[in-house]
Amino acid sequence: MNSHTTTKSSRSLTLYILIAMISGIVVGYIIHHNTSTGFIDSFSPKIKLLATVFLRLVQMIIAPLVFATLVTGIAKLGDIKTVGRIGGKALLWFISASLISLLLGLILVNIIKPGQGVNLANADIAAAKALMGKTSEFSLDKFIEHVVPKSIVEAMANNEILQIVIFSVFFGIALTAVGKAGEPVLKGLDAVGNITLKMVDYVMKLAPVGVFGAMAGVISMKGLGILKTYILYIGSFYLGLIALWLVLLLAGYLILRQRLPELLKRLYSPMFVAFNTASSEAVFPKLVEEMEGFGCNNKIVSFVLPLGYSFNLDGSMMYMTFASMFIAQAYNVTSVTGSIETQLAMLLVFMLTSKGVAGVPRASLVVVLATCGMFGIPPEGIGLILAIDVFCDMGRTMTNVLGNALATVAVSKWEGELNDSSVNIIR
Repeated sequence: MNSHTTTKSSRSLTLYILIAMISGIVVGYIIHHNTSTGFIDSFSPKIKLLATVFLRLVQMIIAPLVFATLVTGIAKLGDIKTVGRIGGKALLWFISASLISLLLGLILVNIIKPGQGVNLANADIAAAKALMGKTSEFSLDKFIEHVVPKSIVEAMANNEILQIVIFSVFFGIALTAVGKAGEPVLKGLDAVGNITLKMVDYVMKLAPVGVFGAMAGVISMKGLGILKTYILYIGSFYLGLIALWLVLLLAGYLILRQRLPELLKRLYSPMFVAFNTASSEAVFPKLVEEMEGFGCNNKIVSFVLPLGYSFNLDGSMMYMTFASMFIAQAYNVTSVTGSIETQLAMLLVFMLTSKGVAGVPRASLVVVLATCGMFGIPPEGIGLILAIDVFCDMGRTMTNVLGNALATVAVSKWEGELNDSSVNIIR
């Protein structure tokens, strides 16, 4: 497949997704305003099944793809010293970007104060209670257990990306250490990666169907009016994302100079899919292909990108700050809103508890819910933002994709492994 054909196919997919998104909004709006509550309660979950099927098809590919690409990436790097050097540079970017995201969010939410004066009667208590049952696995007490897998089969079955990454790093280093004896395994995993990427081509053709289902389901249940109720919250959050984008793009320009527009052109399609599906997982395979096509060394892409899905969630990190402070402001929790020290401590907790969520929808809310309880913020307050979380999730997921792409490009550039011009990718 040459680059011209790939670009044309990508544009067609983006157009179909845009049509599906608009169609879903129109259908959802009509259903919301012209049918009974009983019909809406039945229609919404059923139409959302289209999105569920699409995301499950993507999720079934993620575990083998992450394992295959990360192991082969480590093995091809050649030695532990190189792995450590590249991993160190990647983590330096990840930690810096995460801290910037958290601090930007903290500054803006303290200035705008979107939670002040919010009507607490809008809280969806029932949905909040359902979400509370998922918090234990993200608490600090369970952090080590969450990081270290007791079974790679269980980790893959549950799509625990961070656990898969930990196992893959050990496996890749061991594969490198055994030398020639491991070459058949390396070739086999390389083939698995290529085959899985081909599967992605088939699955992504269903993206418009999934987007239509997601949009129609949300709008039919909530209506467009829900946006008016939380316009300050949503607007301030997207203002924060814009500020974060400016910082990330400035860093990207300092690294790429005149090639930055070329990178953004390649990222347009995967970011658009991420925005409409609210799942970073949905575009991971496509992102691998675009990074290699841009000129990043495939060994570095295979190593850095899976790591980024566990450690570099820029949009999600900012959202965690916004959501937690919004709830604290709404309930007037002065021990948090009036203490910078407490807020900074909360940011450090987010740095730990957020690892491994991998951009799965609503995972950020689970992290927020678990962390709120540690700082005396009413956990039922999460019900205030459940209704409009999907609209924020779209923006934060798209930002996660941009952040991971820039991280991959940065490490490739620092290693002297970034080609000066785009290359054709043959699958």
